[in-house]
Amino acid sequence: MKSAVEELMPRLLPVESYDTEDVDPSQPPRNPKEYLRQVQKEASLCPDVVVAQIDPKKLKKKQTVNASISGCLSAPQGFSPSLTWQQQQVSKFSEVRQSVNKHRQHWEAQFLDDNVVMPKTEDEDGWKRFCLGENVCLGIQQKEDDNVNPGLDYVKTGFPPLLSIVSKLNQSTVSSVLEYLISWFEERDFVPLLGRWLYALLACLEKPLLPEAHSLIRQLARRCSAVRANLESEDDDRLSALNLMICIVARYFEQSDLADKE
Repeated sequence: MKSAVEELMPRLLPVESYDTEDVDPSQPPRNPKEYLRQVQKEASLCPDVVVAQIDPKKLKKKQTVNASISGCLSAPQGFSPSLTWQQQQVSKFSEVRQSVNKHRQHWEAQFLDDNVVMPKTEDEDGWKRFCLGENVCLGIQQKEDDNVNPGLDYVKTGFPPLLSIVSKLNQSTVSSVLEYLISWFEERDFVPLLGRWLYALLACLEKPLLPEAHSLIRQLARRCSAVRANLESEDDDRLSALNLMICIVARYFEQSDLADKE
């Protein structure tokens, strides 16, 4: 008796259905008819539904993306910026992006100092340490002597997002580093150097946004709003930077549902 699947599938070759019980798949077919009988035999032994046995340990890290359409948390009373302030920041950010694009070719041709060794794109831990420094990534408290004379040990303090550095990042690397830093920020507090790097990477992010970048910047805005919601004072040094990140994502990149309302 033919299965429903066989009845629905169109017959591509003018071959009748033969009795396949006497077909020996271990023997090579002697003619086209025997070959097609072997094919019919193999097809009859295949189940209609097959379930793959997947080993989760072999799956690549972060293969699954969880998208969320939720908005930002409302700012506490007095913590939300004015519409005028937001418009000013968008204008300044637009000028910065134009300046980066204008001078990109010049800075791409410049050689970096010997102490600036940029990690490979896929090196997540390397980029976190490069941008934020070992002190922040490893939770090392600065000594008083370091505050008095910090020097230029960028390995410990993190490299600043200089034009000579960010101009050498292609869009794939920009998105990857942005993802790494936002992932770090999801589990930790906001620090000044993180804000400078996020601002620089957003300035290098080309429009129109790819779906991955679209999801990333929305994640960033939501995280900033969550940190802001837990601030205890309007005088907190982090407030302005958090408002700026939300403003850029919502106003410049046109994620209006995330924008602060007056």
